[in-house]
Amino acid sequence: MLKEFSVPAIVAAPTTGSLTDHIIENASTDPGRAVLSINRGGAWVSMTAADFLGEVKAVARGLIANGIEPGQRIAIMSRTRYEWTLLDYATWYAGAISVPIYETSSAEQVHWICSDSNAVAIVMESAKNKAVFAEVTAELPEVTRAWVIDEGCVESLKAAGHEVSDEVLESHRASVTPQTLATIIYTSGTTGRPKGCMLTHRNFMFEVDNVVQGLKEVFLAPGSSTLLFLPIAHVFGRVIQLGCMRAKVRLAHSPDISNLLGDLQSFQPTFLLAVPRVFEKVFNSAQQKANADGKGNIFNTAAQVAIDYSQALDDGGPGLGLKLKHGLFDRLVYKKLRHAMGGELRWAVSGGAPLGARLGHFFRGIGVTILEGYGLTETSAASTVNRPAAISIGTVGQPFPGSSVKVADDGELLLAGEHIFQGYWNNPTATAEAIEPDGWFHSGDIGEIDDRGFVRITGRKKELIVTAGGKNVAPAVLEDRIRANWLVSQCMVVGDNRPFIAALITIDPESFAAWKKQAGKPDAATVADLATDADLVAVIQQAVDQGNKAVSNAEAIKKFTIMGSDWTEEGGQMTPSLKLKRNVVMKECEADIAALYGD
Repeated sequence: MLKEFSVPAIVAAPTTGSLTDHIIENASTDPGRAVLSINRGGAWVSMTAADFLGEVKAVARGLIANGIEPGQRIAIMSRTRYEWTLLDYATWYAGAISVPIYETSSAEQVHWICSDSNAVAIVMESAKNKAVFAEVTAELPEVTRAWVIDEGCVESLKAAGHEVSDEVLESHRASVTPQTLATIIYTSGTTGRPKGCMLTHRNFMFEVDNVVQGLKEVFLAPGSSTLLFLPIAHVFGRVIQLGCMRAKVRLAHSPDISNLLGDLQSFQPTFLLAVPRVFEKVFNSAQQKANADGKGNIFNTAAQVAIDYSQALDDGGPGLGLKLKHGLFDRLVYKKLRHAMGGELRWAVSGGAPLGARLGHFFRGIGVTILEGYGLTETSAASTVNRPAAISIGTVGQPFPGSSVKVADDGELLLAGEHIFQGYWNNPTATAEAIEPDGWFHSGDIGEIDDRGFVRITGRKKELIVTAGGKNVAPAVLEDRIRANWLVSQCMVVGDNRPFIAALITIDPESFAAWKKQAGKPDAATVADLATDADLVAVIQQAVDQGNKAVSNAEAIKKFTIMGSDWTEEGGQMTPSLKLKRNVVMKECEADIAALYGD
């Protein structure tokens, strides 16, 4: 195992300019290029590079007319939609700093982010967001301007900016340099009050240039396009937005996850980005449908052939027999799965949590290669990534061009490069704890680097469980394996200072309905009703047994409890980026955990 690994930058960090240079360059060099597609009444309407620049400048004039000064903060609280991208670039064109807020945030979270960032304005998507903001308006006297997208604020901003001259507009834009803050993104708050990560135009420009050049097959392929459905408020979605603009990839937005399948089939993207849970749901839904149609054995065989085929690609290539079986199932199964995702999908980028080797091999085996990466808000998104020419499924890839990674003596991964953030807003103590004087950033994750420079994440430093017997256990390995089961939604491993490892497991609501039908259970029965049902417990025991295969006996789950309800973002147990709030679950489920240990 290596202790440190670096990959040279393809593109140097910029010394002049800002992120708005990208859209100006697009409009100058290829004005008629369709860089965006907007869903208007069910039809995708293209927007050219020239038209998008015109929109950005018009909205930026409106912000300036409303008194927005360079360096001031504007909060944006919205789902993923075209207007988010438009307002982001307009904010930068006006010389201001954008502060994302998840549209699902509570009034308390909105208050904290707006007050801590000293925002002077907020753009909200809907009346629902407006109602949340109204709860804390009186406590935010600095936020003197509030606009609502669904109430026509884009058009009203354009109208307000008619009198702003080109000279004034360009003077605002010229105030921005690579060192200027582009955004303050607040962490998801899994371990306490969210901290504001300060990211500059230089951070993003360096990241985007090197990721685009490092993933040419994805971003620079002729006709490349993507449908963005993850929150742009999250750094992962944000960087893909910026990468698409940099590479002139046709970008579309899907704000409502319930419409995602239809949007994928109508838009037909060439690549996607998603968190592992999305890929788990695609696999589990397909398996569930096959079981319901009496074709479960065919699907399971096809899935194993896809996995075997992908694994063979890394080991001398598949033999004739495997090729024939793969070709048969491509016609019977894989083609239908690709069609469900639009039919043109070749690549997917996964981040936010470990994907798991089995899913990675399955999707590559059906013709959609998932490029798993790793990073944090503090690293402008990606710090490592699997690239088409350098893939090791089951890892999070090598450092992307221009970044470095090393393993500290305690196993923590340290990260370095021009993409590392400037620190935490208004929090110099936390900044000093996170960034070493020589620039290395403490990720908080435990990992290892193999002899080729591929990084594997083995757990969170703060989540390591130490049993009463002194055994260190990283819960992620077990949890990822167990969540692969079609009936499982979430899993949380417990056992800190306890005699053995145990787990709390929730059931996927959609899969539960199908399982009840297969198992002959009453339609009206809830998960709480069947939490101790022998048949349901047996299925979950199989999932736990699969998880235990990945660890030693001392690390294996000895007991588990099926929870009566799922953990969700709405319930407060999950972050908007679908990370589990362990501290919340530990507190809410204190009695359940105690019962596991006979307290």
